[in-house]
Amino acid sequence: MEVIKTAIEGVVIIEPKVFKDARGYFFESFSQREFEEKVRPINFVQDNESMSSYGVMRGLHFQTPPYTQSKLVRCVKGRVLDVAVDIRKGSPTYGQHVAVELSEDNHRQFFVPRGFAHGFAVLSETAVFQYKCDNFYAPQADGGISIKDESLGIDWQIPMEQAILSEKDIKHLCLKDFDSPFDYNENLYPEFE
Repeated sequence: MEVIKTAIEGVVIIEPKVFKDARGYFFESFSQREFEEKVRPINFVQDNESMSSYGVMRGLHFQTPPYTQSKLVRCVKGRVLDVAVDIRKGSPTYGQHVAVELSEDNHRQFFVPRGFAHGFAVLSETAVFQYKCDNFYAPQADGGISIKDESLGIDWQIPMEQAILSEKDIKHLCLKDFDSPFDYNENLYPEFE
């Protein structure tokens, strides 16, 4: 696998080595050993999958400490624009984002570390989206930033009048009104100390 660094430290794009022939293709979608050698120590404990139609926007989500999560995400059918926003207080990249297109054709994966809000927009007719999490879902720790926050400067590639959001996601605050539970100088991975 090739690890592509982004403008924000710790947020990376992963391109697997894909073997193609007349039968189709094969690739390793995850290797614990290789991920830890090239990205960071991790212990994924939960896999999730969603299916959405064009215009669906999910996010920008996170879980508050001590339930915070890293995510390794990919789109196995269709295309999505996937986004990670740095919400670590004191970070030199606070409020900045990385956006990447994930699709069934490019097989890319996106690693979103703890301390980031995550979301995606469906660009194809439908999309099947999978993600690995390094902490279990904890409903009491749900948090979010408004996906419509224009100050973030995210081009979602979908007209906002066509965006389909959940009731929960519509109610999230903009970044300027948000008090982040994450601190840039705090170790968000104490289990690896």
